[in-house]
Amino acid sequence: MALATTPLFVGGLGAPEVVLIFLVVVLLFGANKIPKIARSTGEAMGEFQKGREEVEQELEEIRDGAQVEAGSSSAGSASSDATVEPDPIDTESETETETESDSN
Repeated sequence: MALATTPLFVGGLGAPEVVLIFLVVVLLFGANKIPKIARSTGEAMGEFQKGREEVEQELEEIRDGAQVEAGSSSAGSASSDATVEPDPIDTESETETETESDSN
């Protein structure tokens, strides 16, 4: 046997339900705390939106970078075959070490 489920609010929230919810909130938190709660909720929502926008911007930059990299990889494959010269600092220190050992 299947149990039939009925929605709690058939017609959605109407004016009487909203007023009842508001009265319960006033009784629970008190009239002086409601503006503080609303302000902190608004600030939290603003911070969430900023974070979401930053993440979307970073993803967009990554997506754009991947597209640019994919386009340049086919054109830049010839330049990647070039030989890499050693760092001049490393070669100088090796040369000094060789001359010191030769003089001893």
